[in-house]
Amino acid sequence: MTDTLPLAVPDVEEVRRDARAALDAVTAAARRLDDPTAPGGLAGPSALPGWSRSHVLAHVTAIGEAMARQAEVAARGGLAEVYDGGAAGREAGIQAGARRSVAEHVAALEALAGRLDAAWPAAGSPDWAARVTYRDGTVVDALVAWWREVRVHAVDLDAGIGLASWTPALGHHLLDFLGVRLADDVTVELAGEPDRLVVGPGGLRRPDAPGVVVVRGALVDVAAWLAGRSPGTDPVALRAGEPVALPPIGPWPSPYSRPAADARA
Repeated sequence: MTDTLPLAVPDVEEVRRDARAALDAVTAAARRLDDPTAPGGLAGPSALPGWSRSHVLAHVTAIGEAMARQAEVAARGGLAEVYDGGAAGREAGIQAGARRSVAEHVAALEALAGRLDAAWPAAGSPDWAARVTYRDGTVVDALVAWWREVRVHAVDLDAGIGLASWTPALGHHLLDFLGVRLADDVTVELAGEPDRLVVGPGGLRRPDAPGVVVVRGALVDVAAWLAGRSPGTDPVALRAGEPVALPPIGPWPSPYSRPAADARA
């Protein structure tokens, strides 16, 4: 039998703190983009194809505002669409936000920090279990989504925030959340961790039998690969002890993902 791992379910208060730390890091990085000596600057390319750093900052602000609204409306006993206008509204908002100046981005990010701090329930509050429209989940799901988005896109900004900013809790969460990008289960052997894990459409689990394909690497590198980002060191894949190509990954599991395997979640 396989069983879901406790490490795949992050602690709410730990998530809240790390998400705020990530937003503070993004805001500090945005301020530095006003430095004329900074390579590329605000209009320079991010790590996401087709998006400038300004696009990434606009998206971070937009997804943060969307998740704050999920919590705010849930606290009143209501439900709200994640983005006004759905996927089209999301895209239009990003394009409009990408026209902001550095000062405007910083102001928007600072305002977002205050809004999120006010929106999340107090520790231990039953309001964490209030329903939201995001994935038909709860306020906890909205917080975890925000944490995942701000930490991943902080790296995408390509402005000095690297994979070292990803905590082990985030790495395990990404393996659990992104397993649906794989067509079949794979066995994962993480450097420095004694236990094998199974990653796949069923989430992050303990194995009941060896997988056909084994993926080896550091947790942050395996998480980055599964997230469609560039690992510091590429994981390796083995079948019957022989090296093979890493398994292909499908689209990001987002209500607003594109038909192709678009990393711009």
